[in-house]
Amino acid sequence: MPQSSYSTIAEALQWAYSQLAATSESAHVDAEALLLHCLNKNRSFLYTWPERLLTSEQFKAFSQMVTKRQAGSPVAHIIGEREFWSLPFIVNDSTLIPRPDTEILVETALNLTVRHNAKVLDLGTGTGAIALSLASERPKWRITAIDNVPGAVELAKANRNNLNLPDVEIIQSDWFSAVEHRDFDLIVSNPPYIDETDEHLSMGDVRFEPQSALTAADEGYADLFHIADQACKHLLTGGYLLLEHGYEQAIKVREKLIELGFQNVATVRDFGSNDRCTLGQWVG
Repeated sequence: MPQSSYSTIAEALQWAYSQLAATSESAHVDAEALLLHCLNKNRSFLYTWPERLLTSEQFKAFSQMVTKRQAGSPVAHIIGEREFWSLPFIVNDSTLIPRPDTEILVETALNLTVRHNAKVLDLGTGTGAIALSLASERPKWRITAIDNVPGAVELAKANRNNLNLPDVEIIQSDWFSAVEHRDFDLIVSNPPYIDETDEHLSMGDVRFEPQSALTAADEGYADLFHIADQACKHLLTGGYLLLEHGYEQAIKVREKLIELGFQNVATVRDFGSNDRCTLGQWVG
């Protein structure tokens, strides 16, 4: 596309909408996010200065990003960042892109009654979004975040440094193996919980995310149930387990926690009114 044809912010956005409309259900949002990244401005700038001219370098970078989005690449991967809990997280293809629905897990954890210096474990931390968001709100909590994927561990550490939250411990571990002799007041996790045969795995952004971070055996319940089984050995009396799961998995997760002896078992809905997290309190 010739630069002269799409030289203003308004024209560039309109061109991007037209290019993305056929391949993205969020064409307007995608185009704005990509252009904002190129301009290094906030959203209000787009509407305050619609006639502002783009430089040839800005438009070239923008058009290249639009082409990548047309091919299906997630916006977060293209710009290398995703906001979560109002914090900027570096993202890449080593792990999942943080989803807004997971913020309800953070909110629920923050509302639990635990010690002011609670020991907290985040299993399968990925970008570190859950652990670091909790740390930003509860600086006295002693938080450990683990992941079994070396690339995810390095990414979480990069986010820890970027957000200046040095007290969060981030280590590589196959679930509880590296914390075998440690107990916690709160264990949280957003583990893989999608059925390996789910047709949605071939659609949208998940095509570009590691399947190991998305899917689990036994119709998606394998990791959820493994964590629940092992959490009993690592929770202090009165401690909580909080699990994110699929919107159709709440009943079986609740039944599993009750079977294991958890009390005060309950499910929390996300901002779209879908069952999203289930928690239980361990009374020993």
